Amino acid sequence: MKGSLIIVGFFVLGTLCGAFHLLPFEVGESDISFYALCGLMFSVGLSIGNDPQTLKNFRALNPRLVFLPVATILGTLAAAALVSLLLPHRSMADCMAVGSGMGYYSLSSIFITEYKGPELGTVALLSNIFREIMTLLGAPLLVRWFGNLAPISSGGATTMDTTLPIITRCSGQQFVIVSIFHGFVTDFSVPFLVTFFCSL
Repeated sequence: MKGSLIIVGFFVLGTLCGAFHLLPFEVGESDISFYALCGLMFSVGLSIGNDPQTLKNFRALNPRLVFLPVATILGTLAAAALVSLLLPHRSMADCMAVGSGMGYYSLSSIFITEYKGPELGTVALLSNIFREIMTLLGAPLLVRWFGNLAPISSGGATTMDTTLPIITRCSGQQFVIVSIFHGFVTDFSVPFLVTFFCSL
């Protein structure tokens, strides 16, 4: 929860800096977002490659649970496609690009800003932050109404890091590896899906 509030705080700070021209350069006209994206991609690769225990834990998973991240990805994309029917000023590809962020707000919003501009990038940032906050706040209700796997699916790519503690508390310790695996797969899908839908 604290991490989400920090992200929202930085977003508000960035908005104010842009609105009042407090930065000595135009961010959209510089290569800062590209270098930030490269740094994020390096950090993601480093964090995955630095934990050899993760791969060992994946081998112990029930093979049927492989379908959980697949169901999350397909369900998110289907919901984004349906939402596009309510937004005539946005194409289905744009809505699915936003949905493809899977809660990974930092990476997906930079990709979408690079491809589609800052307006859709901001929508992606807010959409993915809201997804994480809804999982953090709604995990107990999701478990009660839909079962132990519901907050994992709701969390998307965040289930291997920021939402993992609340998922562990609400779903149980036995779902930790499932949650990490789910976050790993959905996290890995983000750059491919976002760039695919942005290029349509």
